[in-house]
Order: sequence, then structure tokens, then C-alpha cells
Amino acid sequence: MSPRPTRRTLLTTATAAAGVSLIPAQSPSASDIPIIDTHFHLYDQTRPQGAPYPFTPNQKPFLPRDFVESATPLGIVGGIKVEASPWVEDNLWVLMMIESEPMIVGMVGNLDPVKQDFREFLERYHRNKLFLGIRYGNVWPGQDLVAAIQKPEVIENMKVFAQTGLVLEVANPRFDLMEATLTLMDKVPDLRVVVGHLQALPLPTEKPALKKYADNLRELRKRNAIAKVSGLPKADPQAALDPAVYRPMLDFIWEIFGEDHIVYAGRSKANLDIFKAYTGAMGRPAAEKFFWRNSVRAFRWVKRDARQPAAV
Repeated sequence: MSPRPTRRTLLTTATAAAGVSLIPAQSPSASDIPIIDTHFHLYDQTRPQGAPYPFTPNQKPFLPRDFVESATPLGIVGGIKVEASPWVEDNLWVLMMIESEPMIVGMVGNLDPVKQDFREFLERYHRNKLFLGIRYGNVWPGQDLVAAIQKPEVIENMKVFAQTGLVLEVANPRFDLMEATLTLMDKVPDLRVVVGHLQALPLPTEKPALKKYADNLRELRKRNAIAKVSGLPKADPQAALDPAVYRPMLDFIWEIFGEDHIVYAGRSKANLDIFKAYTGAMGRPAAEKFFWRNSVRAFRWVKRDARQPAAV
């Protein structure tokens, strides 16, 4: 078995990938940069009504205290809960759960713009400062943004949604979803968008397909869409993470979106070490944008805890 890469090895690898010459004595430490985890889920299958997620039964509940316990040792000072249920009433359940935990700065909920009651629930929930937006795409059965954007009533609903200032997170990434998101942003120019789990979509191997995908992402970037990088997929869950494996994907996303349009998510120390090395090689300002500053602009969260930074 190969020895586990050290932090110095990771930093050197990422520095070489970025084409940056790093002199440790002159480089500010990134260890004290506060981190906002922009993607985690809460769930409790022991509720009388159960829970649609996780998909495996009899899972231990994951509640705000569990997030705090898992995030704090990693230097994470705040988090954004992302919907894990198509049940509209679970928006309220989450808001009630996170209200008393200031480390959680808000939630991205689930409202379906295809349904007739969309505006009613939007009017109700957007007034809560912890309700930062919605996630929609193809996550749940029956949800299909690709088909939805062909419906005039959906476009009108999203125009109303855009006026609230909330953000739309699109997921899960597919090539047709990227095209649909671009079409939607053209039809609703004021719409604020985060592209979720972007690193999870493998890069096309055929050059024409890769070019088309890259061109669509560049157009999304021109419209101020923000990419969320929320983990590093592994073909073998037991294998150690190799930074070199992820370099092409990270370079691809970073080259297109740049340091101003990417946000971080996750609570894996192994992943976090790779991301710290990769962004640290670009300098502290870029790392700060990735780990927390861009999340303020993307989700418009408001500081709730003394440990959380405040954008200036």
C-alpha cells in the first residue's frame, strides 16, 4: 500500500497543478480561514411520518447538534442545510430545527415551481430570513427542470421567485440540466443560480462533447451562476484520495468559473485537505473566497454566530 500523502505533498501537488510557485516562508497560513459548509442534510427517520431520506432505512438521525459536532473540529464555523425531502411540510420542520442553532446560517428548501401552490408557499417561506432558496432539477421522482422550462407557468413562477432575491440551486448535474439551466436564466435574467455537485459530473471523453459542456458552463458563468464543489467522488470507497486524480476536474471548473464563482461544501477531512492545498497554492484571497466569502454572495446568509466572519 502506498503511504498516505502528507499535507506538504498535497500542497506541492496542487501548487504544481495551478502553475504557482509557492514559497512557504512568504505564504500566509490558510489554517485559520473560516469555512462555511454550503451543503449538508438533516433527517430523522424516527419521526412518526418517517423521512424520505436517507434512502437506506434505519439510519441514525442527523440533527443540528450532529452537524455542529462533525463540523467544528474541521474549522467549519457555519453551514447551509440543503433540502433532503420533497415534502413541502419539511421546510417548516427544518426551519424549526435550525432556529435555535446559530452555527446553521440558513437552508435551501424544496418548493416545486410546477405545482399550482408554488407561489403560496413561496410567499410564506421567503419571509423567513433562514430560508435562502430552493433546490430543483432532477433530485426527486417527478421533478424535471428540463421539461419544466417548456411550461409558460413555470417561467412566470420563476420570475416571481427571482424577485424575492432567493437563490435556485440546480441538481443533480447532467449535461441536459446544464443546458436547461442556461435556457432558464435567459428567460429569467434576474434569477440567481448555484450549480450543485458540479464536480460529480464526469468530464466527457469526446472532444466535441467536452467543448459543448465547457461552452455551456462558460455561458452560465457569464450570467453569474456559481459552481458548488461538494466532494471528491471515488470509484473505490476504500481507496485513499489521490490529489492527482482530481486535478483535471478542479482545473476545469476553476478555469471556467474563476475564484469569484465557486463555493465549498463538505465535512470530509481528506477532501478538505486537498481543497486547502489546491486553493492555498493560489493565495489566501482565493482560498477565502472559496471557503466562505463567495457563499455570502451566493446564498445571502447573515452572520448568526460570533465565530462566523462578516463580509465587508
